[in-house]
Amino acid sequence: MQPRNMSMSGVVDLAAVKAAGEAKAKAEQARAAAARQGGGSDAGVPGAVAPSALVIDVDEAGFELDVLELSHQVPVVIDFWAEWCEPCKQLSPVLERLITGANGRLVLAKIDVDANQMLMQQFGVQGIPAVFAVVAGQALPLFQGAVPEQQIRETLGQLIQVAEERYGLTGIVVDPSGGGAAGAAGADEEPQGPYDALLEAAVVALDGGDLGGAVQAYKNVLADDPANSEAKLGLAQAELLARVQHMDPQEVRAAAAANPTDPAAQIAAADLDMAGGHVQDAFGRLVDAVRVTAGDDRDAVRVRLLELFEVIGADDPRVPAARTALARVLF
Repeated sequence: MQPRNMSMSGVVDLAAVKAAGEAKAKAEQARAAAARQGGGSDAGVPGAVAPSALVIDVDEAGFELDVLELSHQVPVVIDFWAEWCEPCKQLSPVLERLITGANGRLVLAKIDVDANQMLMQQFGVQGIPAVFAVVAGQALPLFQGAVPEQQIRETLGQLIQVAEERYGLTGIVVDPSGGGAAGAAGADEEPQGPYDALLEAAVVALDGGDLGGAVQAYKNVLADDPANSEAKLGLAQAELLARVQHMDPQEVRAAAAANPTDPAAQIAAADLDMAGGHVQDAFGRLVDAVRVTAGDDRDAVRVRLLELFEVIGADDPRVPAARTALARVLF
């Protein structure tokens, strides 16, 4: 499933402007930028950077060197965040883990919007978390909000593929002996709790496209630990992806537009909205459907809305707002 809120066409259209030759010509400057952030590697692979260079903090003063120059060698994913932003705290660890796991094919640049208002304005950021990519000096939006992990994986995979095929960006060489972010990630691979193996099995199933297996793995955790927040979030996201996996978006949206009081049509369209990262559209659609339905139909819509709350977590500020809107139409 291709994330609907990520437009890869912008990258393709820029291929003639920033070709692979230019990327290679600036490779050494980019490597220096990465090494400056990560401290390089004193031993191991010559010219490689430490794994800690894959996740960097960037400000306005260092943006040109740390992001623009580096983007001529490797796609740079930008995470706009703030300390007070709860959804950012959900999204950032996922981004860090996935990008570190890409082993030099991507770099993550974290930008604190409170301290870098100019960059926030230049990128047109309207709300956070917001995630962009810079490829060969060109910026494009990826997604906004704490979207499901599987969607992030697919988006990053598309980004890597386009960067290599269209620009010849093969990434930076990482010295695994350099410690830092990758070393810390490796230390975390050993199970730290009774459900870590099951949770890891769910992630592996998601990576392999086995949504049914992921759903079952999360349910196995919740059978013993109903309050496990990671399993609850993962289950909600896996079930959503399973529901939309074989949908025809055009047919679903046409049916929803033609039948505004049909609960099944509105529920299906809301699932597509949520899977595409359009959280408020999904919530608003179902609140409106609750307003115009009654009895079992209304209850079905209400239950799906509650399930979608679980997809992004109760800490997301959009959830209490939607709960308030739901209460108004119910009571």
